[in-house]
Amino acid sequence: VSLLEDGYKLIVIDSNINSSPLALVRVKEILQNKNIAIEEIIFKNGDIRDVNFINNVFKEASLANNPITAVIHFAGLKSVFESVKNPSLYWDVNVVGSLSLLKVMEYYDCTTIVFSSSATIYGDDWSGSIVESTGLEPKSPYGNTKAAIEKILEDFFKISGNNWRVANLRYFNPIGAHPSGMLGENPLGIPNNLFPYICRVAKGEYKNLVIYGNDWPTEDGTGVRDYIHVMDLAASHRAALDYLFNNEPQFISLNIGTGRGTSVIQLVDTFKRINNCDLPYVISKRRKGDVPTLIANNQYALSKLDWSPSKSIEDMCKDGWRWNLLNPKGFENR
Repeated sequence: VSLLEDGYKLIVIDSNINSSPLALVRVKEILQNKNIAIEEIIFKNGDIRDVNFINNVFKEASLANNPITAVIHFAGLKSVFESVKNPSLYWDVNVVGSLSLLKVMEYYDCTTIVFSSSATIYGDDWSGSIVESTGLEPKSPYGNTKAAIEKILEDFFKISGNNWRVANLRYFNPIGAHPSGMLGENPLGIPNNLFPYICRVAKGEYKNLVIYGNDWPTEDGTGVRDYIHVMDLAASHRAALDYLFNNEPQFISLNIGTGRGTSVIQLVDTFKRINNCDLPYVISKRRKGDVPTLIANNQYALSKLDWSPSKSIEDMCKDGWRWNLLNPKGFENR
């Protein structure tokens, strides 16, 4: 939505193993509701590990005299828990898939990429406000694959004579949904992240929320994290792409967060107040590997990009809950 509003022409690649093609239908509906005329979104169903498939996408674009000039790379698996159980799958999809993409990009002289990275690459030994120069010590196969892809991108940048344009966006905790209630997340199985779990408890799908530890050295004893609205996250990608196009080739890593911390209890209380609903929870013991506070120092991103997060934690709770109320089964009930 953000890119189309900015006039970009898009080719979308997705295997749809954990997403719905109806999301793109709704993207068009959102823009039509805003009276924004767009060209047809080109959609290609396929796997990023398939070099021939990726090559054909680039080839078709070139033959149509509309070559691909940049890539935003989101394609990957993201469950820390699943990656521990099945690391080979994560290395195959995330790393091998990225290599397939980069080889084709190089062949077609497409050297601009915004990569969906993660704050998990900082590991679990850091507490407080994290800067991009913080040492990378991922603690899971998932985190290892994200760090490895960043290294691969850096090698592509160096071997090209520093002629690639690369932005690694290290997400902190994206939550919320599109304010229309037409686009949002519906994780397969039991959610690995706090916010979708909160929504399922609020809907009555789960009996209560489990909060891991209320004896952390924080204001209310519960863990503090940096939550960012998914629309602010989307805007950061658009801004990163604009930045790469308008500046000299470079390799850059940016923390994408608000720079503000919210505790678990504060998030729960805000969700209940904004959405006028009940949210039962129980306190459990701390989980191994958790840290009391994890907040992005986003000053570098603010200084480099024409971007700053504008949505509040109240916006995140309101928009995320609206999506869940309107789409209790995700895109299945459409």
